[in-house]
Amino acid sequence: MSAIDFTLGSRRLASVPRALATWAFTLEEVLAGALPEAPPAGRDGVRVLSAPTARLAEIAARYPGALVGARQDYRRHYIDMQTGFAAYMARFSGKTRATLRRKAKRLADEAGSFAVTAHRTPAEVEAFLALALPLSARTYQARLLDAGLPDTPEARRTMLEAAEADRMRAFLLHAGGAPVAYLSLPVTGATLVYAHLGHDPAWARLSPGTVLQMEALERLFGEGRFRFFDFTEGEGAHKAMFGTHHAACTSLVLLAPTFANRTLLGARGAFDGAVAGARTLAERSGALGRIRALLRA
Repeated sequence: MSAIDFTLGSRRLASVPRALATWAFTLEEVLAGALPEAPPAGRDGVRVLSAPTARLAEIAARYPGALVGARQDYRRHYIDMQTGFAAYMARFSGKTRATLRRKAKRLADEAGSFAVTAHRTPAEVEAFLALALPLSARTYQARLLDAGLPDTPEARRTMLEAAEADRMRAFLLHAGGAPVAYLSLPVTGATLVYAHLGHDPAWARLSPGTVLQMEALERLFGEGRFRFFDFTEGEGAHKAMFGTHHAACTSLVLLAPTFANRTLLGARGAFDGAVAGARTLAERSGALGRIRALLRA
């Protein structure tokens, strides 16, 4: 079961359940221009995630007569990890590198120190979950978007099976005697998938997510195993800052042409249009940042 969400910034206002199959594209498929076999549609249709925008007509043709809606176009940011960490850091301006160092120093100074632990074996992933799940429950991603670390037996089993096959990387940032940020990265092929990043809101002013991201990247580059770091679907300043490249991608739903689905997509389209108009006004007035902060509160 999936859902069509109505979101305003980082807050979900409504969610309408639909029985949808999922057709998700890996970064490697997108970059190769591949169109994998389409899954059978669910009762209400298919949710297409992070598909190459240039292939949308072919994707829709796999489900004749389906209603197309809830479309989101974005740049799918990723890191080319073949360059090495030194070359990766060199792409940042001197000012940005200084800012990143300053964030780490400020965190260390105010917390007394900090440490990052890496978790890849099943036992290590169990230890990661024991600390990260309670932390995740306090994040705005979990509270407002149901996008924290999944806390179900199925999700735990999936992570442990991935760790058993050496296809899991996870990191925790510890400061002030407790974990304050987490990063979870399943491995698909030669690609690290940016699945979940979160931090304790009480530490937000010290940028623990950014500090953890940099510490983790240095270690991952050091492995020399991975081809890409995939920031997955959706835009974001964090993704744009750390990514080295991007691909044009689209997420959307293809729904069965029922009256209920037509009404739902019409409502979602009207809602998205209203949100886009309000965003434009907020940007022009300079109020967008304040509104985003309120939505996350």
